[in-house]
Amino acid sequence: MDLGTSTTQTISGQRTKFYLHPGQIFVSAESSAVTTILGSCVAVCLYDRHLEIGGINHFLLPFDSGEGQAVGRFGDRAVEALIEQLLALGSRRERLRAKLFGGACVLDAFRDRQNHLGSQNVQIAREILATAEIPIVSADVEGQRGRKLIFHTDDGSAWIKSL
Repeated sequence: MDLGTSTTQTISGQRTKFYLHPGQIFVSAESSAVTTILGSCVAVCLYDRHLEIGGINHFLLPFDSGEGQAVGRFGDRAVEALIEQLLALGSRRERLRAKLFGGACVLDAFRDRQNHLGSQNVQIAREILATAEIPIVSADVEGQRGRKLIFHTDDGSAWIKSL
């Protein structure tokens, strides 16, 4: 299962910094600050305050194309994989909380469409989280501008800057 790779940087006494590329999933039992840039892509952030663990994905498309590409590229697989990885670290589903970001319609040519790619990405994330009975406690989705996101895995805090 190829989830992609990136580098981490540990700052003494602070959170480990990680840049999440499109198609990647990041889960950590250590305090981490994860940064990513979103347009029509969506990031689902999950955290367990009791264990102080969390994770984030950055998916590009709502559904798997069936062509054997990386799990993290597709919302229907990336959200499930994120949940599974946090459960493997000892979290319990009933303690998980979600934050949802992205899904913008950044191209002028598609702004008149109601069900653009970003909207589809948001919809699949909401559906999977609802089925898993994981509440979404915060969301900043859709619109016409991209976002820079920083997510802290240990306490679930998140910062957004419109681009």
